Amino acid sequence: MAERLLIRALKGGEHTRIITLHGKKLTKMPSALGKLPGLRTLDLQNNQIPKVCPELSTLTQLTFLSLGNNLLEEVPEEMKYLTSLKKLHLFGNRICRFASGVCDGLQNLILLNLNNNEFTWLPEEIGRLKSLVYLSINYNHLTSIPTEFCFLEKLSELRLNYNQLVCIPEEIRFLTKLQKLSVVRNNIEDLPEFQDMKLREFYCEGNPLFLKQPITASQQDDVWSLQEITARFIMNELEEKNPFLMYAIEAYPEVKTKISQGRKCAICGKSFLITWLECVQFVRPSKNHG
Repeated sequence: MAERLLIRALKGGEHTRIITLHGKKLTKMPSALGKLPGLRTLDLQNNQIPKVCPELSTLTQLTFLSLGNNLLEEVPEEMKYLTSLKKLHLFGNRICRFASGVCDGLQNLILLNLNNNEFTWLPEEIGRLKSLVYLSINYNHLTSIPTEFCFLEKLSELRLNYNQLVCIPEEIRFLTKLQKLSVVRNNIEDLPEFQDMKLREFYCEGNPLFLKQPITASQQDDVWSLQEITARFIMNELEEKNPFLMYAIEAYPEVKTKISQGRKCAICGKSFLITWLECVQFVRPSKNHG
């Protein structure tokens, strides 16, 4: 069946755009792919391919490549020639390393899926994937993230679930376009500040940071609870006579009561509650503190 599909594709020659050999029990990548220079989509997932063929490097117009659920052990050097590639799926292999220089040619890559592999570390050169928007490395064995990782200027979604990370680097703040960050089930104890980021979703359940003792702080104006942020938004919108909120708040007397306790800053005039996170305990500075 796979041979028939390949023969049919070869008849199309340079006009063939898509090849799907999904789950065909292939044990090697067909070298005949080198005769299809116009190929744009290549799906070889769910096979038993241990390495790519040299001819892969000739597919310079390829934009989508899936080698998920195979037997690869590295992100191979041949991929650095795939200069048009935008989506690369390598999930479910045995990959533990990148071939040297492979990231240099993947300057148009938008999506990289490395889930369910054997990575214990990531090379610094991954920071050269300047067009990357979506990166997923769930279910590996990562213990750290290289600093260069945090300079992927276009990155919008980052998934690092089910690894062995012990921290998130402070440089994460440089990912100013990051909207979704997921680090579920790691060994993270402390979180960095996420100031100046556009983060909309953050998932970190299953980390030991939730088992730590309450934090002690000498100032309370550095910490806002979700309730405080929400209350400030609602109060400011009510100031602007937002009709939707004015109507909706009537149906929630407990919210209306809480909002009625709001005060206004004497300097800027904005409303606030000063209701803090329950897991934070504030103490006064010691009297002998300079």
